[in-house]
Amino acid sequence: MVVDGPSGSGKTRLAAALAAALRAGGEKVSTLSTDLLATWREPFSFWSQLEEQVLGPLARGEQGRLQVVDWTGPEPRPGGWRRVPVPDLLILEGVSAGRRAVRDRAGLLVWVELPDRALRLERAVGRDGEHTRSSFRAWQDAEDVHFAAEGTRAAADLHVPARLDRPVIGP
Repeated sequence: MVVDGPSGSGKTRLAAALAAALRAGGEKVSTLSTDLLATWREPFSFWSQLEEQVLGPLARGEQGRLQVVDWTGPEPRPGGWRRVPVPDLLILEGVSAGRRAVRDRAGLLVWVELPDRALRLERAVGRDGEHTRSSFRAWQDAEDVHFAAEGTRAAADLHVPARLDRPVIGP
């Protein structure tokens, strides 16, 4: 399953809720966010790494092992490694997760939408801090180009409106 949509629309929250519901039903579910790989300068160029380190091994029934981005310094850099056990279901979520390269393997492509760009910016900055505002503006421009080129919204099996009554992160 893939959950995609613009930044600040609630993809992570939806993916977590779906995973919890499926786990309650006895499924072995893993969630993986593209946020672990994206950087401000290279928001969508991580796909070959994701394929090589996670999607390929999982498809072969092997555990994945992903080197994540370390955001603790002034510039993001390669960080530690995260294991991705073989699940019954992988929920891949994040901006660009629903790209053409994965659609034939995704059982369901969910598009989470909040059309108000300014509100999405405020939600993202509220989540990640005021220091990210200018970076998120550039990110939103890159998202627009990416989604137009990929046709992600039109390809989605399910469209889910963002929940405005709840914050992006939190209970």
